[in-house]
Amino acid sequence: MIDVVVFFFLLGVFARLVKSDLRLPEALYETLSIYLLLAIGLKGGIELSKQPLAALAPQVLACMALGFVIPFALYPLARALRLSGVDAAALVAHYGSVSVVTFAVAQAALAREGMDHESHAALWVAVMEAPGLVAGILLARWALRDGATRTDWGGLMHDVLFGKSVLLLLGGLLIGAIAGEAGTAPIQAVFIDPFKGVLALFLLELGLVAGGRLAEVRRFGPAVLVIGLLAPPLLALAGAATGRALGLSTGGVALLATLAASASYIAAPTAMRIAVPQANAALSITAALGITFPFNIVVGIPMYIELARWLERMAA
Repeated sequence: MIDVVVFFFLLGVFARLVKSDLRLPEALYETLSIYLLLAIGLKGGIELSKQPLAALAPQVLACMALGFVIPFALYPLARALRLSGVDAAALVAHYGSVSVVTFAVAQAALAREGMDHESHAALWVAVMEAPGLVAGILLARWALRDGATRTDWGGLMHDVLFGKSVLLLLGGLLIGAIAGEAGTAPIQAVFIDPFKGVLALFLLELGLVAGGRLAEVRRFGPAVLVIGLLAPPLLALAGAATGRALGLSTGGVALLATLAASASYIAAPTAMRIAVPQANAALSITAALGITFPFNIVVGIPMYIELARWLERMAA
């Protein structure tokens, strides 16, 4: 059974396909995105306050390494599909980074299934945002190789690490970790209890955006379809294998598989516009938001949960 929040996304896609005048105010979209990032960070930080940080170091390092390696693994496939070097680099950077909304939908799906997972999983999201972007930029610099283009790494890393998504997520984690469960109790009615309803509204808006991107698929040809549909299951296998190697719970394996399979459409487009202005931004956002995001929340997440369960049975 599909989680109820996914139906809101499908409603948004349908509204765009039938050319409805349904729109969410831009200010509301910004507010919802800020809320979700803070709420996910807070929930992870509250649980982080209950655990010794040193024990989480292997998970942090493994997640960072996974995010960094993914672009290098996908780059040959993108080039084989006849994308230019710089377009291929920008595209795979989106897949090295992660989608916090896909993560939230996966959490909701696990809750509906009654599956526990590591309560500090929001930390994985935070540390996987930047490494894939750095890898994508390195690939783009290698593809250009003419010496004419220079990257302001200091300015770029400032924009990546202190951009809205990472700053709010890490800020929420830090606040939750410092304040703990007792300290955040007065704001739970705002940031914890209504979370799923806010997620549903945000997915409605993303459905409208993704529905508008479907027309772009034909313009970019088979490359965007192959990457958008083939990459997520392959990357989910890598994420699940990493989760098993770390000894995560079955729910944790499913979450890490989901993160590996997801593609960023918030942090990555901004970083790529700054670092690789030569790349076709529309191609990357069409693949990430128009194809991979709908695939993951409708089909992929149930698959990744079953993959985690299958791996658990095989190990038993």
